[in-house]
Parts: sequence; structure tokens; C-alpha cells
Amino acid sequence: MSIVIQREPSRLPSKTDAEFDRISNLPGHVIYQILSRLPIRDAVRSSVLSRKWRYKWAKIPCLVFDNHCLNFSSQDQSFIKNKLVNIIDHVLLLHNGPIHKFKLSHRDLLGVTDIDRWILCISRSSIKEVVLEIWKGQRYKPPSCLFNCQNLVHLELFNCLLEPPLMFKGFKNLKSLDLQHITITQDVFEKLVSSCPSLERLTLMNFTGVTHLVIDAPNLQFFDIGGIFEDVSFLNTVHLSYVSIGLYVNIDNEENDARDNSSKLLRFFVNLPHIRRLEIQSYFLKYLAMGYVPSRLPNLCVDLNHLSIRIDFDDLEENTAALCLLRSCPNLLELEMLARPEEQSSMERSTNFWEEDHWSSLFAHLRLVKVSGISGVKSDMDFIKFLLSNSPVLEQLTVKPASQEGEWELMKELLRFRRASIYAEVIYLDP
Repeated sequence: MSIVIQREPSRLPSKTDAEFDRISNLPGHVIYQILSRLPIRDAVRSSVLSRKWRYKWAKIPCLVFDNHCLNFSSQDQSFIKNKLVNIIDHVLLLHNGPIHKFKLSHRDLLGVTDIDRWILCISRSSIKEVVLEIWKGQRYKPPSCLFNCQNLVHLELFNCLLEPPLMFKGFKNLKSLDLQHITITQDVFEKLVSSCPSLERLTLMNFTGVTHLVIDAPNLQFFDIGGIFEDVSFLNTVHLSYVSIGLYVNIDNEENDARDNSSKLLRFFVNLPHIRRLEIQSYFLKYLAMGYVPSRLPNLCVDLNHLSIRIDFDDLEENTAALCLLRSCPNLLELEMLARPEEQSSMERSTNFWEEDHWSSLFAHLRLVKVSGISGVKSDMDFIKFLLSNSPVLEQLTVKPASQEGEWELMKELLRFRRASIYAEVIYLDP
């Protein structure tokens, strides 16, 4: 009796298996980059794929704990806080590779003392990027160990109180510093900025404790600030090319002129020889109008090609400062003017300012203009008329009024204005 043994045909790997194998066989650094782009909860879940994947997530260099790391919602804030703390503790305990980025930005997390422990943990790694966004509660004071992270390239703090240790010597490798809703003293701010020799980008928003901003940063290229302050000056900032600055409180020029008659405009631009883009927001033009305003700057801003100004067209001093800037930018390509009408003001009003002969401010290269927030009053329309008649290569003027009231009359008047450029197109946007 013969026995016939029938062998089952070997199972070929399915398409799903093959696809999975291709992912599993990718180089380690590629897998870590993929996992780093997933929410932390999904990266940890990858450990159930196979034994090979069990601890892959524990080596990812970027740890982000934000609103995506919890997949449920609850009205119990204490429960959410405890759950989040347990997750972060678990991840940091099992992580066994270098940590290059640590971001903490959960809407329900207060400035708890647990954060001190986490920062101590990451400070022992070669951390390069730290983002702390404390959305609730009082200002969080980072521990002194944060200031020992000398490999930091990017630091971003939200709702924090900054008090570095006395022995702090700065961040020698820091290139980007973003501070928002912070409390910091005058001396600490100046020391922090000046002791970061590699700093290229500085953002400062809604701060307390600093009234006189002194920016001393030889490699700074980008500066974005918005808040309440009394003065700003630049030292050793020859590489600064992008400046956006907003003063969030109105000022009384008459009172300030009585104390100081020096030119804010001249002092502001003296250390900005290569500025390319300037945005003057909120009430900062009123600050620049303080003191002596020349007809144009002694050193023209020849590299500046984009200018944005928020202005009260009825304010004589603001108009004078704006005209000085326009005359001082011979290579301007793009201009944005945002009207800021004032209901009450003690300043001298301007009625015919832009009707006068300002021929020396010819815009030889201006191509794109946007004027927003106008109401169709004489001062608004005089400026637009002046602009159209002095821009021989203008390609497009975009007008966006503050409201729909009288918009038809405004449109008809715009079409009647003489244009120096036969190619100039007027675009009217609804408010």
C-alpha cells in the first residue's frame, strides 16, 4: 500500500504583506521621520503591528504633545490633565533615543509642575527645538535647566515668565526665538537677545515688563513685534531685512514732542540699511511721526520693495511721516495702505495734504497697490488720486472699503481719476 503525500502549495505573500514589508524594510531614519509626522498616540500604536515595530516609536526624535494626542473629550478638566500627564510620563520613560524636538501645546494643560520634570528630562538630550504653549492659567516659569540647552536652534514660549539664572550666558546656536504673552524684565530681554549671536528670527508679541526695546543682534534677518512699548531702537542689525512692528496703544504726539524733539524716523532707520520688507501696524506710524520729520531719509531704503502702512489719512503728522517713507523708497514694488480712521483726536487734521504737489515722490517702479478700510472721504480719495497720477508702471490697484455705504459713488469716482499708467487696473473688493 503506497501512501501519497500531497503538499499544500506554499502561500504567496499577499499584496498587503508585501506593502507592509516594504515599509518595514525602509531605512531606520526614514521610519522615524514617518512616525514623527504622526500624532504621538498613533506613533505609539504602531508597536502592535509586529514585534519588529514594538519599540520603533521609542526612538522618534520629535515629540509633539498637542490636542491630537488625546482622542476623547471630557468636561472634567482634572481627568484630562491627569490623562495627559500620564501619557507624557509614559512616552518620556520609554523613549531611548535622542530628542531633537519637544512641543507641548494642549489647550487644557495648565502650567503644572510636571512640566519642570519633562524639561529636565529633555535637557539631558541634545534638544534642538522647544515649544511650550501654556494656554491656561498663570504665567509658567520655565526651570533653570531649560537655559542649559546649548544645542537649541528654535525656542518658542507662550504665556511664560522668563527669569534665566544669573549664570546664563545665552544660547550660542539659537536661530529662532518666538515669545508671545510673556513677562520679562528690560535687562533680561536685552541680555537674552544680545547673547544669542546666531539669532536670525525674533518674534515678540503681547509682552509685559519691557518698555524700551533695544535690538542688538548682528545676524537678525526677521523681526516681528506687536505690543505696548515706549521706544524701539536697533543696534548692529545690518542684516535685518524683514520688519513688522505694531504699537497697540494710541499716543499723544504733542505731549511726547514737548519732552523729546528728536526724530524717531531717523533713529529707527539708521541701523536698517538693507531692509526689504516693512510693515507698520496699529499706531506705530504715529510713533514714527514724533519729533522732526524730514522730507526724506538721508540714506534711502534702496532695497525696500514691499511697504505696508496703517494710517489715519486725516492726521497731518501721520501723512507727513508716510510721505517721507514713500519718498525714501525709490525701488518700491508693492504698497499696502490700511486706513485707520479716528473718531476723536486732538491732532491737527489734514484736509488737502495729498492735493499738494509732491512730485518728488514719483513711484518709478511701483506695480501693485492695495488700499483698505477707506470710507470715501476726501482725504482717502486724495491719496488714491495722488498714487494713480504718480505711478507710471502701476499694474493693479485694489481698493477695499470699510463698509458698503456709498460704495457705488466711490466706484464711480475711482474710475474718473487720471492714471499715469495706461495698464493700471482698478479692482474693487466688497467689504
